[in-house]
Amino acid sequence: MTTDRAHSLKQLRRMLLVRRFEEKCAEVYQQQKIRGFLHLYIGEEAVAVGALAALRDDDAVVTTYREHGHALVRGISPDAVMAEMYGRATGCARGRGGSMHLFGAAQRFFGGYAIVGGGLPIAVGLALAEQMQATKRLVACFFGDGATEEGEYHESLNLASLWRLPVLFLCENNFYAMGTALARHAAVPDLCAIPRAHGIVSESVDGMDVVAVERAARAAADAIRETGKPRFLELQTYRFRAHSMYDADRYRDKAEIAEWKKRDPIELFVARLKAASVATDEDVAAIEREVSGEVERAALAADAAPLEPISDLERDVLAKVVP
Repeated sequence: MTTDRAHSLKQLRRMLLVRRFEEKCAEVYQQQKIRGFLHLYIGEEAVAVGALAALRDDDAVVTTYREHGHALVRGISPDAVMAEMYGRATGCARGRGGSMHLFGAAQRFFGGYAIVGGGLPIAVGLALAEQMQATKRLVACFFGDGATEEGEYHESLNLASLWRLPVLFLCENNFYAMGTALARHAAVPDLCAIPRAHGIVSESVDGMDVVAVERAARAAADAIRETGKPRFLELQTYRFRAHSMYDADRYRDKAEIAEWKKRDPIELFVARLKAASVATDEDVAAIEREVSGEVERAALAADAAPLEPISDLERDVLAKVVP
């Protein structure tokens, strides 16, 4: 995977797009152009980029409220995602969803969910539909370590295993959920133990290594298509920013954050590509310019985009009953 120049540069571009997009979101949030909650994916880029590269275009994706990166990697345009952040009518959900509820039917991206663990039963339902239609499509479900404490998590694992459903469970373990260390809120901090108890083959992966993530996700996806059975991957990663823009981030030691930043997934991948003579400084600089320009244009377009008219307030909300 590292020696395929075209694929490697595509993966690098995806990670840089997510990073620069999120940094821009933080900037315009401070200017109050984005309102409400904002959960950034900075530091976790290798997870979305690696895992989604292993999927087919007709597979379904369900994720959490920290989903900007997943949406971009899945193919929803930066313009449509940024406009949704601004609450504009040109957004991927017409400005009605905002940061936590991105959606793209054409990309089979079935949303971010603001409820912790809320996407898990949705993913199981989508997988049941695929099974009933006898397709070879699977459903990838992203969620955080905090969701593993929810009842619906256990119910979803049980049903997926019992009914042999094609779900790829992808746990983005950043070790702190919303703000509590995993060891303090989980009696069993081995996140692969519970899926295994439900009879689901599980694996822990270095979520800061995009190559390792893609390799593991591709193997898991292939196994799901072959057997119809679910798989579980724990992707150990780390968010460099606070839980949300409202979070003071006082529960983590600054030295710990600095230590994790030494394993920045983008810097690690760039170093790997250079060492393998797959990419040069000029390649990286060219991608940086391209991505930065794309993000800047998306922000300018969102700034100029219209709000949904008040006359559309009841559209897709209320059904008119004809007597």
